[in-house]
This record gives sequence, structure tokens and C-alpha cells, in this order.
Amino acid sequence: MDWTVTLGVLAGLVVLAALVDWLTQRIVRPLVSRAVRVSPTKIDDALLAHGVIKQLSHIAPALVIHFGIALVPNLHETLVQVIGKGAIAYMVLVVAIAISAFLSALNDIYERRPAGHSRPIKGYVQLGKIIVYTIALIGIIAVLIGKSPLVLLGGLGAFAAVLLLVFKDTILSLVASVQIASNDMVRVGDWIEMPSLGVDGDVVDIALHTIKVQNFDKTIVTVPTHRLIEDSVKNWRGMSDSGGRRIKRALYVDQGSVGFLDEAMRRKLGRFALLKSHFERKKAELDEWNAQAPERSAEPVNARRLTNLGCFRAYVTAYLESHPKVDHGKTLMVRQLEPGPTGLPLELYCFAATTEWGAYEAIQADIFDHLLAILPEFGLRLFQQPGGGDLMAGIAALRAPLDAAA
Repeated sequence: MDWTVTLGVLAGLVVLAALVDWLTQRIVRPLVSRAVRVSPTKIDDALLAHGVIKQLSHIAPALVIHFGIALVPNLHETLVQVIGKGAIAYMVLVVAIAISAFLSALNDIYERRPAGHSRPIKGYVQLGKIIVYTIALIGIIAVLIGKSPLVLLGGLGAFAAVLLLVFKDTILSLVASVQIASNDMVRVGDWIEMPSLGVDGDVVDIALHTIKVQNFDKTIVTVPTHRLIEDSVKNWRGMSDSGGRRIKRALYVDQGSVGFLDEAMRRKLGRFALLKSHFERKKAELDEWNAQAPERSAEPVNARRLTNLGCFRAYVTAYLESHPKVDHGKTLMVRQLEPGPTGLPLELYCFAATTEWGAYEAIQADIFDHLLAILPEFGLRLFQQPGGGDLMAGIAALRAPLDAAA
């Protein structure tokens, strides 16, 4: 008879807990959710979206079990303690999950701010979650074994070395996250390069342990956060912020085609409007220099004269200075590099007036299309390795006299 009463009361307690859970989930939570949706503030909307209210609603039936189990008659004391402690442990876990969801909601609210995209706090939020779950785990163990959490914390000192080993990556990542945030090294949306790790793309996510980068081939590379401090990282943000992207490419001129201008070539190049000021300035400069010593004018080899390469360099400089899609507020030069077995490099160094990749490549291609096409007008040739067509033309030239004799 006593066990019948015990089972009846225990069943009634379970039914009551189920009823409280039903009322909480079907009536209380929908009313709170409706009130949150009509509220003008955005914070409670984030809490609702991340399930904070949903998690907290699960505490109600656990409270019924915790306080009601002691009222069940003839139930063994040990069983009462086990069920009561289990209910408390469950509530601690639910609160930890709710706090974790609350931190996620805070991160969501922060990312809506203008500075949230460039200076994320996701890493710190994840660290906070680790701390919350660690405290919850200690609390649950303390409740189940009936000891004070301070006793467990005191015993953790003996496992400090183990904990440091287990959380080594977390500690390294935390230090790296602080340095990255304080020095503003990397932001979401930055284009970074790390050749040693195969990284060449845009940062899409910065977390506590990892940073996700989407390469330009659309692959995703996950990099440990501390590697951004340990390894060399090239960040292209400065280029993006400047509004211009560098063009640094050379034309390889055949050195055998470089020579002085004769009168015919001088008249031919005089047709170029971009060279008008160059010829006027150089004529005055050369006349003054040659007039300083009579012997310089007696023989052309003793005088300073214009060269086709110098005129072409002046033309390229004037062409870039007049180009509407070249940033004239940044460094612009055309320079000769050290000659080599592949010819004389004539390097263009300037900046396109855009950072958009496709537009930049189009500007660069248009510039070199024009220069490659107009270079023969200066009596110059580009250097390139002999190809199949060159070999066939050479063979044909050698065979021509033999064919004519035959």
C-alpha cells in the first residue's frame, strides 16, 4: 500500500512537471516571443533568435522535480538526493547553454554595428563560452558529488600542467587574437597572402582558434589563428584603402635595335603629339651641351644625340601621364633595369585608378596592347625566344637560293 502511494505521488509529480513544461512551451514562451517581436528594441530580438528564451523555459519543469521530489512519501533518501542533484545539474547545464546563446546574441548585435565587420569579437565570445562551460562542468561535478566547487578548483592546481597542455592551442590563439585585434592586423574582408600555407584570398571569418580564408579559386583554407603571428602575412588592405593598384611590368627590348635617331626617324617621330614637349626640351638641352665644346659638333660620335629608346621611354611616360585610368597622384615612372640575356627590361611603374580586379587587369592589358603595337614605330624590337614560325622562316630563307639555282 505504501509503494502504491509512492508510485502515485511520483507519477503525479511527473505529470505536473510535464504540465508545467507544456504551459511554459505553449503559453508562456509564445506570449514572451510575441512581446519581444513587437518591442522596438533589437536586443531582445537577438536573444529570441538565438534561443535564449527557449533554453530558459526548460528550467521550469526541472524546478518542479527538484522541489517536488522531497514531497514523495516513502522514497529512499538516496534516491531523493540523486534525483534532486540531477535536477540541479540539469538546470546548471541549461543556464550554461542559455548564457552561451546570450553571448552569441551579443556577437550578432555587435556585428550589426559599422565597426563590427572590421573588428570582430567572435574569438572573445568563443573564449567566454569556454569559460562558461568550464564553470558549468565544475558546478555539475560539485553538485553530483556533494562537494564545494572551491574544493574542485583547489584540486585543479595539481593538473595545471595537464590543463596547459590540453588548452595550449586555445591559449596561443587567445594571445594571437588579442595581438591581431589591438594591432588591427587582419579584418574580415581583407585580402591576405600566406604562401607557406597556400593562402591567397579574402578573410571570411575570424574566430578564436581559426581564421577562414576563401581563396580566389573559391576553396576555403582554415588557418590556426596563432599562425598569423608566427608566419609572414601579406595584407593587401593598404592597396584597397588607397584606391589604386600597382602596375609593375616590363617590356623586354632587343638591345640590337637600340640606336641614335637619324633625320628621317626624327621627322617620323615628330608626328607624335605626346613627344612634342620632349623634343623641344631635349633640343635645347643638347644644343647647350654640344655648344660648350666645338669638337663635339665636328663629329657626330662626340655629340650627344637622341636615341630611339630614350624617345620611346619619354613617349611611354607621357602616355601614362595622360591616361585617364592611371592614378596621377601616385608614383609614376618608366625605368630601365639591368640588361640580361632576355633583353633590356623597360619597366612601367604606376598605379591604376581602381582596385577592382577585373577593371585593373583590363587597364593594364590596354596599356601594354598599345605599347606593344606602337613600339616598332620607334625602330625597336621586342626580345623573345625563337618559336616555330621563326625557325620555319629561317629555313625558308636558307633554301631560297638553292631553289632559285635549281
